[in-house]
Amino acid sequence: MSGPPDRFAAIVAVHVLLFRDDSLLLLRRANTGYQDGNYSVPAGHLDGGETVTAAAIREAAEEVGIRLAPDDARHALVMHRMAERERIDFFVATSRWSGEPANREPGKCDELSWHRLDALPANTVPYVRRAIEGYLSGERYVEFGCD
Repeated sequence: MSGPPDRFAAIVAVHVLLFRDDSLLLLRRANTGYQDGNYSVPAGHLDGGETVTAAAIREAAEEVGIRLAPDDARHALVMHRMAERERIDFFVATSRWSGEPANREPGKCDELSWHRLDALPANTVPYVRRAIEGYLSGERYVEFGCD
């Protein structure tokens, strides 16, 4: 008699949308082997035993050196994404933090800059662009690459 089948396990990531006036903070990926040269937002994998809010706070500190208060990290959008492996992406939005954003991971990012929401760079990572556009239009759940 065999045991229960292995359960599906998706990769889970948390992305932080940092808004200032009508602009969004973007970082340009470099030396990572994934989407290098394209713009994204601070992000990372969810660690086991960690909440989405805690991961957003941790990633904001690690990547751009700012401090987010838990009450200022608003859950913005969830994305079910098909890629090389199936993924669940949580996007957290805020316009309040302590400190001035700076590139804390120069080995993974070669530029940190503010971009107007109506003029995001053409080379924004496609699924990140879709999440930003979805959030700005009021969506709270989107699917990407699931066709």
